[in-house]
Formats: sequence, C-alpha cells, structure tokens
Amino acid sequence: MDDETMYPIGDVARRTGLSVSAIRFYADAGVVQPSAHTTAGYRLYDVEAIARLELVRTLRELDTGLPDIRRLLDGQTTLHELATAHLAVVDREAARLRARRAVLRAIVRQGGSTEQAALLHRLVSLSDEERERLIQEFWADVSEGLGENPRFVAELNSAPPRLPEDPTPEQLDAWIELAALVSDPEVRRVVRADLNEHFTDGAGQLLVSPSALDSYERAAPLLKDAVAAHRAGVAPDSPRAQELGERYLRWLGEMFGASFDDARTRRETAAGMLLIEPQVLADLEREAHGPPPTDPHERYQRLVQVVDGTMAANHAELAAYAAAYTWLAAVLNPAATTPAE
Repeated sequence: MDDETMYPIGDVARRTGLSVSAIRFYADAGVVQPSAHTTAGYRLYDVEAIARLELVRTLRELDTGLPDIRRLLDGQTTLHELATAHLAVVDREAARLRARRAVLRAIVRQGGSTEQAALLHRLVSLSDEERERLIQEFWADVSEGLGENPRFVAELNSAPPRLPEDPTPEQLDAWIELAALVSDPEVRRVVRADLNEHFTDGAGQLLVSPSALDSYERAAPLLKDAVAAHRAGVAPDSPRAQELGERYLRWLGEMFGASFDDARTRRETAAGMLLIEPQVLADLEREAHGPPPTDPHERYQRLVQVVDGTMAANHAELAAYAAAYTWLAAVLNPAATTPAE
C-alpha cells in the first residue's frame, strides 16, 4: 500500500472490512474524517485514515463506545488506559453473566417456582459481607442448645466459605446450593438436632470440651512433625521416629488420663491407627467421586470446599495425615504393617 496514495471509499471498505455506510457514519460522527475529496466531492482516505478505521472496527467489535474511541483518536487517552477501563467493564459483565447462568442452571435443575427463582437470584447476588452473615446466622441457629460450650460453637464456623472474585461455574453452583441449604428451616432443624444429640452430653460432650479442644491444638505440631518425617522417609525404628512415637503416647495419656507405656497398649494403639488410613482414603474417594451425601452437615462441608476451591488441597492434606498415622503405627509396633483383622 502506497503511503501517499488516496483510496476511494469502496477500496477502503474492502481493505478494512467495514461497510461503505459504516465508513460514512464514522466520518459524519467525527470519528475518522476523509483525508481529502475528489473534485466531484467523493471521499478519499490515505493509509493513516485507513489504519484509524481498522482500529475503530477492532474497538467497536469489543463494544467500545464512540465517545471513548474519539478520545483515543484525539490523543486524550491511551490505548492502554482505554483497554484497562474497558476490561474492567467486561469483567463485571462476565461476572453478571456467570451469576445469571448459575441461577438459570439451578432453576432448570430444580424445576422451581418463580418464588424460588427470585430467591436463587438474591442468593447469588449477595455481597461478601451478606454471604458471611448468612453463614453466621445458620451456625448461630443450629448451635442453639450448645451454649455451655461457646468455644465449640465458635469452632463450628471458624472457616466460613469464601466465594472468589472470579468464581467458576461450579463454584457459583455450589454457592447457590449452599446458600439454599443453610436457608432451609428443615435443614437447620435436622442439623440442630444432630449437634445436640451428639455433643450435649456423654462422650460427645467430652470430645468437644474446652480441655479436648486444647488437647487437639497441642497435638497439631506433633502430627505435622509426623507428616514431615514420613514424607522425608525417616525410618520407623530411627531415634527421630521413636521420639515422635513417645510424644504421641504422652499426648494420648494426657488426653485420656491413662498410661500408654506398656507393650500391650502400644500394640493395641498401633492396631487402631492402622485402621485410619484405609477409612480416610475410602471416605475421600466417596467424597470426590460418589453421589452427594444425604447428611446435611456432610453436604455443607463438601459444598464449602467447592466454593472455596480447597477440596483437592484438603484431600491431599487428609491423605498425608492418614499416611502419617500408618507410619506412626510402625513406629509404635514394628510388626503392625497391615490393618488389624
């Protein structure tokens, strides 16, 4: 293309992919003026004008408005500034479309009423603060009756779900289902009854008592050390491994107020620990690939992991801890290499 050649509007249309009427419109709108006119008044465009028209076409295909295009062509803004601002608009629109799609998918899946559709739209449109408040209200409701153990109540909602700024369709679907779950009065009744049945008296109450929660916190560094030792290939009969085994037995003794020092107790403890990894792995397999759990509390936990995007990491961590228990079993009893019959 000759830089000094003037091209009639028909040639410009073929070169830019714009219609003749569109080129005339941009001229009349003051976006890209012709470079010259023939003696008969026909519009002519040079190479620079054609390049500007090609830019206009690109920007219009990206839904950029004419006022912004004029500002760019007049030198009042840069392409980077314009693209940055336009990207923010597109991101917001994309988020709205994803949310709308999630609502529509939920409506199709549930076959709900107009009232349910309105509820779903409201749930997906909640702000971060509103989402957190919804979860807090759920746990405040279902923990009614557990007031004698405020620390356990606080632990129940210690990690509320966090929907990312740019959630996937699966995360949006999971949030809609989670929000509907915690808003359901019947689900709240079932979870409240289950918590009160298991944790208001007897062994369940002891397992979530302040002293037990303190004990779990003391065990956390020990178990992390066991995971690290197992990953590092530390031999179960090494001094390092034996030291960890003794720490674990002392922790059990403090937890249950009994001695775990004799050989028989060590063997029984090791046998019990060998049961942990197969059960954990089976549970993880079922959670990852099995049908949704029917238990509301289990369903809540799975949905939270999907919303947070932490399921894979949580599964990997649980598998690592389960393997560490098998390693500790070999530390306590070298003969304990397979789950007890």
